[in-house]
Amino acid sequence: MVKRLLSYMKKYRVPAILAIVCIISETFFELIIPLIMADIVDVGVATGDKPYILSRGALMIGCALISMVLGVGSAKFAAVSGQGLGAELRKAEYRKFQSFSFANTDHFSSASLITRLTGDVTTIQNSVSTGMRPAFRAPVMMITALAVSFTINAELAVVFFIAAPLLGFLLYQIIRHVRPMYTRMQKSIDLVNRIIQENLTAIRVVKAYVREDYETEKFTEVNTQLRTVSERAFRIAVLNMPAMQIVMYATILCILWFGGNLVLANGMKVGELTGFLSYVLQVLNSLMMISNVFMMLTRSLTSGRRIMEVLDEKVDITEEEAEDVRVEHGDIRFDHVYFKYKTDASEYVLSDICLDIKSGQTIGIIGETGAAKTSLIQLIPRLYDATEGTVFLDGRPVKKYPLKRLRDSVAVVLQKNTLFSGTVKDNLRWGKEDASDEEIEEVCRIACVDEFIGRLSDGYDTELGQGGVNVSGGQKQRLCIARALLKNPQVIIFDDSTSAVDTATEARIRERMAAALPHTTKIWIAQRITSVIHADQIIIMEDGRIQAVGTHDELLASNHIYQELYHSQMEGAGL
Repeated sequence: MVKRLLSYMKKYRVPAILAIVCIISETFFELIIPLIMADIVDVGVATGDKPYILSRGALMIGCALISMVLGVGSAKFAAVSGQGLGAELRKAEYRKFQSFSFANTDHFSSASLITRLTGDVTTIQNSVSTGMRPAFRAPVMMITALAVSFTINAELAVVFFIAAPLLGFLLYQIIRHVRPMYTRMQKSIDLVNRIIQENLTAIRVVKAYVREDYETEKFTEVNTQLRTVSERAFRIAVLNMPAMQIVMYATILCILWFGGNLVLANGMKVGELTGFLSYVLQVLNSLMMISNVFMMLTRSLTSGRRIMEVLDEKVDITEEEAEDVRVEHGDIRFDHVYFKYKTDASEYVLSDICLDIKSGQTIGIIGETGAAKTSLIQLIPRLYDATEGTVFLDGRPVKKYPLKRLRDSVAVVLQKNTLFSGTVKDNLRWGKEDASDEEIEEVCRIACVDEFIGRLSDGYDTELGQGGVNVSGGQKQRLCIARALLKNPQVIIFDDSTSAVDTATEARIRERMAAALPHTTKIWIAQRITSVIHADQIIIMEDGRIQAVGTHDELLASNHIYQELYHSQMEGAGL
């Protein structure tokens, strides 16, 4: 997995290599300094040779300055490569999100996807930026310092063979216990983000129902859970430093004891012991750095696995069967279609759907809540794929069309209307990027947007807040209809998209649409009989099946479900 993560750093290979070269070079210059210092003590100080001391001192200062410059370079290049890796991972994840079908997004919560795109990527990029230096510096320093230590005094250097295994054992125990804690911690972050996202999205509902205290308690609960898990994880992780220090100071004491005895017995010079201690400290510091790198790597691997789960998610809607064709007319046929959202679900959401819709027809779909009306129309633009059976468009299975061409030809005004930050015109041009002002005005006339656009502060240049908060529900629906019309599609689907529009305005939209788009297939999903009463065919859905198909007059004369709906709504309207 580490290899796969680092493969996203290809564009930043040069800064990464330069960072490694700077780190290794800096380490070698730092390792030379103790040798020069020992030489100053044993030769210059011992003989009182001031010129020798000054020349060696100048050499030591030069090595320190070069080491400093290389340190700055290594920090700069490591930051560039780390931030670059983070940018590429975010780009790859975001690109994968865009290829997800609705079924794929159902596998992850939106809060978890956001955490994986931000927090998990940040953990990895910071690990590279800050971890590259100790990861390459420590081994070089340790190996070189060990080699020099053995050349100074092999007997004293044997102490490392006791300290190193002890440090390794302590590190293994700490990582073994902290790894599952990091996984739980990231999941807790997902949960906190989910609560925040839900609360911000539904803030008006929270205020309307005076549920602030309840939401605060709910957030406090998940926040406390995150704090508790984080405390446990870091409580174990921080044991790394004291464990390293205990071993390090014990090693230094042993060396001072045995080394002092060697000096007294004339088996070792004071300068040699001083230099040896310098290298001992470097070896032990290297081991400490390596342990910190392993701790950092442990958390990064947890984040890496979460990122790879997204990148490895198999996209279930592909273009493997697509041909170089486009939708010309808008004939739709469902041939014994079955559908369920999860393959292991016990029941089908849609069962044995057989339906034939001709180009240019206006189709109404009604039924009780949960009758699978929305599920039915989502199969046409392949927002989901049929589990069994085939959906045809212009006589070809929808899988034969490239997704871009298919979805450009099938406009869907979803049940949940969404507008984006930006101007009214920016939102409308989602339907057609290069739409002229005349085209925008025409679709706004059809969708009755022209009835309120003049009342907005800057007309088409009015800035819409996030989600279109500064327009009403009915205005938002009409803007979404105009946006869909701007695509000039062969099929247009309205999923209860006029529920917030009054019946008179809805009737005008239908009339203008019929006149402006005579050859476009129009499908209306609605709860109101008045929304579908003039349709060429009305489809009644019940429990995921087609219960009846016919015109208004035919169904009113023969179908009890339609009769009940009609009479209850007409009586409720006082007609």
